[in-house]
Amino acid sequence: MKLLLATFLLLSLVLSSSLLQFTTFAATPAAPPTPAAPSDCDLKCGARCGNAGYKDRCLKYCGICCKECKCVPSGTYGNKSECPCYRDKKNSKGTSKCP
Repeated sequence: MKLLLATFLLLSLVLSSSLLQFTTFAATPAAPPTPAAPSDCDLKCGARCGNAGYKDRCLKYCGICCKECKCVPSGTYGNKSECPCYRDKKNSKGTSKCP
C-alpha cells in the first residue's frame, strides 16, 4: 500500500511539473526575428583595429572589452586614458587585454 501511494505521488509530481512547463512555454509568445544591425562596438572596434596586423584577434578582444566597458578609445592605438575600464582590463599574464 505504501509503495502504491509513493508511486502515485511521484507520478502526479512528474505530470504536474510537465504541465506547468508546457503552460509556461505556451504563454510566452515568440519574438519575431529581427535583422542584426551592426552595433556600436562593431563599428568602433572596426575603426580601432583598422591597422592591426592580426585583425581577427584585435576585433575579438576589442569586442569583449567594448561590451564590458561600454566604450572604445579613439584612434588605432593608444588613447586608452579616454576609457579607464578599457585601459585597466588585464589578461592572465598581467598585460593589457584590450587592444
